[in-house]
Amino acid sequence: MRALVINSWLKAPTDLKVEDIPVPTAKDGELLVRVDSAGVNFFDILMITGKYQLKPPFPFTPGAEFSGTVVKASSDKRFKVGDRVFGSNVTGAYAEYIAVPSIYCFPIPRNLSFEQAAGIFITYPTSYAGLVLRAKVQRGDWVLVHAAAGGVGIAAVQIAKALGARVIAATGSKDKFGVCRQQGADHCVSYNDSDWTGQVLKLTGGKGTDVVYDPVGKVNESLKCVAWNGRIVVVGFAAGTIEKVATNRILLKNVAVTGINWNGYVHNEPERILEAWNALFKLVEDGLIRPVVFQPIFHGLDQVKDALKAVARRETYGKAVVKVSESPTSKL
Repeated sequence: MRALVINSWLKAPTDLKVEDIPVPTAKDGELLVRVDSAGVNFFDILMITGKYQLKPPFPFTPGAEFSGTVVKASSDKRFKVGDRVFGSNVTGAYAEYIAVPSIYCFPIPRNLSFEQAAGIFITYPTSYAGLVLRAKVQRGDWVLVHAAAGGVGIAAVQIAKALGARVIAATGSKDKFGVCRQQGADHCVSYNDSDWTGQVLKLTGGKGTDVVYDPVGKVNESLKCVAWNGRIVVVGFAAGTIEKVATNRILLKNVAVTGINWNGYVHNEPERILEAWNALFKLVEDGLIRPVVFQPIFHGLDQVKDALKAVARRETYGKAVVKVSESPTSKL
C-alpha cells in the first residue's frame, strides 16, 4: 500500500514522501480499515518535526483521524466487513489502510459523508466536553469562541447554538466572518482590532460574556470582557505561547478558569466518553450540527504536505481533509 513514512524528523511538511509499504496486520481487537479520507491537524506538523509531546519510534506513518470502510473485522460485534467507520489512532491515518483498535472507531452517521466524518473524532467531543462538561453552558448564555472558523472553533459555535446560547465568534481575519455566520454565530469580532474586547462588552450590553472558549491563548485579554461569574475554558495554545495570567483579575470578577483535556477522560472518567458521543450523534441526527469541510478537498497522499502548509498558514476553515482513496483499486 501507499503511505507517508517518517524515517527521521523532518524540517517541514514539504519533506514528506510517499512510500510503498506492507498493509498492516490487524491484531485481536483491531479493525483493518481501508482509508477513504484523513483529517488534517496542526499537531501533525509538530509530530513529523519531532516537536510533539508524543514521539513514535521510527519508522512511522503520521495522521491521527480517518474515515473509511472495514475490510477485516475483529471480535468486536459492533462492526462487520463493509461498514463505514470513522476513528482515531496516534499514528497511521495518512495511508491507504490502517489497523486500529475497534474501541477507537464509531459507525459513520448515515447523513454524513466520508469527508465530513474524517475530521470529527477530536474536534467535536473536545468542544462538547469543554462547553457542556466544563463550562456548563445554559440556554441564553453569551459564549465567546476564539478561532471560531477553525476545527474546534466551528464545532464550538455549532454546539453552543444547539444549546441555546448566543454566540460571538472571534477570528484573526474578518474574511472568515461569513463562515462563522453560516454556522450560526450571532456576532463576529476580529481580535486583530485593538478594541475587540470593547466590542464584546457592547454586544453584551456591558455585561460581558458568560463563557469564553479559548483554543488560542487569549485568557488575559478575555478577562477584560468576561462577565461576573464567567467561565473561561482553556482548550489550547494556537498562538504559540503559554500565558501567564494575573490571578487577581480572576478573583475580582469571580471567574472560573478551567481546562479541557478530552484524551484525559479515557483514564479518568471513561463513562463520559460514550455520554458525549451519544449526545453528539443525537445533534447530528437532528441536523443541529454538521461538520464543515474546507474547500477544496486535498486529493491524494501527495497533497498532505499542501494541506499541512495551508493549516500552518491559517488559510483553512473548518476541517481540512485529504481524500486518500478515490476508488477501490488498492488491493490487499
